[in-house]
Amino acid sequence: MRLAFRWVMSIIYVVQNAVVMLVMGIVFFPWALLSPKGAMTACKTYATWAIWSARWLVGIRSEVRGNVPSGAVLVPAKHQSFLDIMMIFKAVPQPRFIMKYELLFTPIIGVYAWRLGCVPVRRGKRGAAIKAMLADVDSGRVPPGQLVIYPQGTRVPVGEHMPYKVGPYVLYKETGQTAVPVATNAGMFWPKGTMLRTPGLAVVEFLEPIEQGADQKEFMVRLEEVIETKSNALMVEAGFDPDAVRQ
Repeated sequence: MRLAFRWVMSIIYVVQNAVVMLVMGIVFFPWALLSPKGAMTACKTYATWAIWSARWLVGIRSEVRGNVPSGAVLVPAKHQSFLDIMMIFKAVPQPRFIMKYELLFTPIIGVYAWRLGCVPVRRGKRGAAIKAMLADVDSGRVPPGQLVIYPQGTRVPVGEHMPYKVGPYVLYKETGQTAVPVATNAGMFWPKGTMLRTPGLAVVEFLEPIEQGADQKEFMVRLEEVIETKSNALMVEAGFDPDAVRQ
């Protein structure tokens, strides 16, 4: 009975969330077309709604830990769920995301992403994708802010592992910016591939910065170690049993 109730509430949450996204997208659209500020206001408003309604409809509480960066920095983040996107977006003042190129052609969402200064990347063409990514950043099209990149390139379900890609290091080296890693356990409560939402405390945690000066090997090893270690700790804190996955 309890599981059935969770399913019903999860479906209600997902549906109302989609409706609110559409309505806000349409209402803010003229302002977003005229000004990046309009796009940012719309997306911040939607993220706030989605996080707030998740607490009251499906019992997902949210918490941001660590020192949230406010300057021009690189933010390599663990990605498990759409929820961690919204939590990071709401937390930092000027977020810009490295995103899938295909999203540019999504109705309404594509325009908002473009106006926010997000950087589209074509998958499967790593060399060309990195060059295009750097060109966008260097051209000034991407305003200063917190540039969020997912080192594993996609959402990674809880208990699974995917290799870290070199993109974060290339941006770290070429932009000269400090990197602020982010860990999360959000996938435990808002998992990939299902509408079911599970009550609990979803956390994103901003970790110790990686200052300029690291070479590629040092940077990549440190980045993966700190993100994976802290994300695993957050998941264990929330009740995840890594031994159950290994069995």
